[in-house]
Amino acid sequence: MAGQQLGVLNALDVAKTQWYHFTAIVIAGMGFFTDAYDLFCISLVTKLLGRIYYTDIKDPKPGVLPPNVQAAVTGVALCGTLAGQLFFGWLGDKMGRKRVYGLTLMLMVVCSIASGLSFGSSAKGVIATLCFFRFWLGFGIGGDYPLSATIMSEYANKKTRGAFIAAVFAMQGFGILAGGIVALIVSSSFDHHYKVPTYKENPQASLVLPAFDYVWRIILMFGAVPAALTYYWRMKMPETARYTALVAKNAKQAASDMSKVLQVDLEAEEEKVKEITESQGQKFGLFSKEFAKRHGLHLLGTTTTWFLLDIAFYSQNLFQKDIFSAIGWIPPSQNMNAIHEVYRIARAQTLIALCSTVPGYWFTVAFIDYMGRFAIQLMGFIFMTIFMFALAIPYDHWTKKENRIGFVVMYSLTFFFSNFGPNATTFVVPAEIFPARLRSTCHGISAAAGKAGAIVGAFGFLYASQSKDPKKTDKGYPTGIGVKNSLIMLGVINFLGIIFTLLVPESKGKSLEELSGENEDEGAEAIEMQGSARTVPV
Repeated sequence: MAGQQLGVLNALDVAKTQWYHFTAIVIAGMGFFTDAYDLFCISLVTKLLGRIYYTDIKDPKPGVLPPNVQAAVTGVALCGTLAGQLFFGWLGDKMGRKRVYGLTLMLMVVCSIASGLSFGSSAKGVIATLCFFRFWLGFGIGGDYPLSATIMSEYANKKTRGAFIAAVFAMQGFGILAGGIVALIVSSSFDHHYKVPTYKENPQASLVLPAFDYVWRIILMFGAVPAALTYYWRMKMPETARYTALVAKNAKQAASDMSKVLQVDLEAEEEKVKEITESQGQKFGLFSKEFAKRHGLHLLGTTTTWFLLDIAFYSQNLFQKDIFSAIGWIPPSQNMNAIHEVYRIARAQTLIALCSTVPGYWFTVAFIDYMGRFAIQLMGFIFMTIFMFALAIPYDHWTKKENRIGFVVMYSLTFFFSNFGPNATTFVVPAEIFPARLRSTCHGISAAAGKAGAIVGAFGFLYASQSKDPKKTDKGYPTGIGVKNSLIMLGVINFLGIIFTLLVPESKGKSLEELSGENEDEGAEAIEMQGSARTVPV
């Protein structure tokens, strides 16, 4: 029986790139567009929330969110995402990818709208309800990670599978960009309409309430729009053939669904399905010795690299506005009115997204099936390490006015190589190398490890990046280790990413069943094949 491949799965593996591939990318990708929009748009409005709810007009500086509130507002969605990745990843293997897919989308739509409707007029009421709804928004977003990746990998052909999964993930870049553009449009229209003085000139007049309170609500609620638009199409997608045949053991349904998708006649191989699914080598569970022997190091590789990457990636994104302030791209807060500050932060984030984030993702899409996942991930971590240290060690040089453009270029390059590198590959590989009945769960575990890293980055570096000088820290924060030392720490974390990448197998050009050993006999041959997948390509 070794090497047996179901006709329906083989048809998917060798299919030429067709229209259904692109519809699958758009349907799964719009979920990711929404995920990125929702997760990253909060960093555009935290300064505004601080001004609206925490300003004391007797102070020389406008209000900022207290440290615990800032950490809660930025981090609570990440905690929800971590929980959602584990729960929906497991559910996707138990109930099927498609059945769970619509549920995550509805949760995202409802919670996006609810975030903008956060109740109460007191700071505590608004922040508490905002955090509540952002947790559940994160929970829905979490489900999108393993389900989108698994659906795309199970629909794709083996020749261009990497590019298709990476294209779904690349929609994240457009989501971050859209967040900046929506914030720019909303803030500039309010800025032009209300023409208010800076905080320094007139603290009370620099904030128009309740009008400015609508700004952050509109920005957060817009996240529901792209998700709602794709709901109908998500519900029309058939279940993946790999789930239907290898997990649900329904050969007829798998052949019927894929006949419609591929527009060819496929026969239902019921005997073959029975033979494959009932072989002893296909019955081990996630916590079995057999799984540890075959896939243990793979899972360690995918979880650790995603964990390390996200510490760096999310801390960069979340203290981005502090870096822009430090190098003078954004003037001191007292020299702007509340709404102009949103405009300046959004403009800086949009420029970074446009120049480095979005191109990085699409470079991965273009090259992943030529260079391979391993090479791209290793290269990305190496360049991120180099650029981090190049920013950190001569940090005082970069803060001088004449060198600021150079700093932004180097900073953009770190972002570029995280996206044309491990940020994309850590998403792609876990969707390819595990067996169908555990694929969504293992992707969810890998992604949850990533979000644990994001939480470390978001919470830890919020405090770490504070100045060593007590006079220069943000209000309410203890002194930190400063931006320079924070960047050195991120450089070390990226270096560890290089080492753990050596555990990740190359999956380029192989069928999913070949990678997971699902069409292999049990015994020495299968285990040997799994071991060989771990070897590093030279």
